[in-house]
Order: sequence, then structure tokens, then C-alpha cells
Amino acid sequence: MKKSRFSEEQIIAILREQEAGAATKDVCRRHGISTATFYNWKAKFGGLDVSEAKRLRALEDENARLKKLLADAMLDQAMLKELLGKKW
Repeated sequence: MKKSRFSEEQIIAILREQEAGAATKDVCRRHGISTATFYNWKAKFGGLDVSEAKRLRALEDENARLKKLLADAMLDQAMLKELLGKKW
């Protein structure tokens, strides 16, 4: 997955700037992002603080790692079943 140009702190600062009363279009133009990106960030980081956003990112990374480990284990199990199922 592509790494974001913006950190969680920067994303939350951009969202706070718009919440303070600035127009969404102006905020997006100033920071060089599309309005779609802004609204995706708002859906994901809308009510979060910086510490909560960092925790969310850490949990997502851990979840991805665990899913990969599970997929590897399931693949190993399927190969063993296939190998043991053959008649010699």
C-alpha cells in the first residue's frame, strides 16, 4: 500500500482547520489534496485526536501482520493435507 505524504498529525490539523470555519475547497487547494481525499480522511480520522490516530494506525499494521501470518499457516496446512491425502 502506498505511504501517505501526510502524517496523522498533519491530517488531523487539516481537518481541524476546516472545522474552524475555512471552506473545504480552500483548505484542499492550500494543502494540495483533492476534496475526495479530504472527505476520506474526514470519514476515517473525523473525531480522533492525534494519539488515537496513532493507535489506530498501529492496530491496522498489527492486524495486517496477523492476517498474513494466518494466511501462511492456512497455506501450510492445506499443503500438508494434500500431501498426506495422496496414496503411496
